[in-house]
Amino acid sequence: MPTTAPPLMNTRSLRKLALTETKLYLREPLTAFFALLLPLTLLLVLGSAIPGFRDPDPALGGERVVDTQLPAMMILLSVVTSAFSVIPTVLAVYRERGVLRRLSITPASPGSLLAAQLLLNLVTTVLATLLMILFGHLVLGTHVPARLPWFVLVFLLGLCAMFTLGLSIAAVVPNSRAAGGIGAIVMFPLLFLAGMWLPRELMPELLRRLSDFTPTGAFGQALRDTWAGASPQVLHLGVLAVWTLASGLFAARAFRWE
Repeated sequence: MPTTAPPLMNTRSLRKLALTETKLYLREPLTAFFALLLPLTLLLVLGSAIPGFRDPDPALGGERVVDTQLPAMMILLSVVTSAFSVIPTVLAVYRERGVLRRLSITPASPGSLLAAQLLLNLVTTVLATLLMILFGHLVLGTHVPARLPWFVLVFLLGLCAMFTLGLSIAAVVPNSRAAGGIGAIVMFPLLFLAGMWLPRELMPELLRRLSDFTPTGAFGQALRDTWAGASPQVLHLGVLAVWTLASGLFAARAFRWE
């Protein structure tokens, strides 16, 4: 049976924990690279090295790959890397080492450590997204998101869906070694369904419909729509909201602090 989580801590203690977690995060350069720099590097390298990516593509409705498909997928990659790899692994390590249990008898509660981790990964993904928008525009001539308010809403809603799914993984993994493997097993099929390697326009109809109801498929397509100047589909917003609610409730009920 899952134990009841201790109450969240005060703001001052949260700031201290967030600072500590940031220092630990920066001591692991590979973590920062995969979540922050790898998507940006792929965006610039692929966008520069493949000439066809900078030409209008009839298969994508006349869009250039560098204007919508590529940046949307790289943002998605950054978010899911944090959600399915970083968060479950870190929390599993802390549970294994008794960090969460020890925090429960101090003013710094386990819930505050969880909040600090989510805040750190939120900042990482926001920074990665801003860098991709900036350098994509400067280096590749990529358009900035045309429907910026909708883009921000989609980004935050997609972030909530991905992070609650990551917490769901953290809730059930038996140890830190399993966290990375299970996260990868979940992440790569979801990236495929989002159109990471095969654009959704080229998918068979059945696969494309299935993609609409996955969190990554809905998130990726909504990012592309708002980037291209269209409003996101109600279906995709609803799918993200349902995944956020369902996985958030599951994580809250199943999460073990020790």
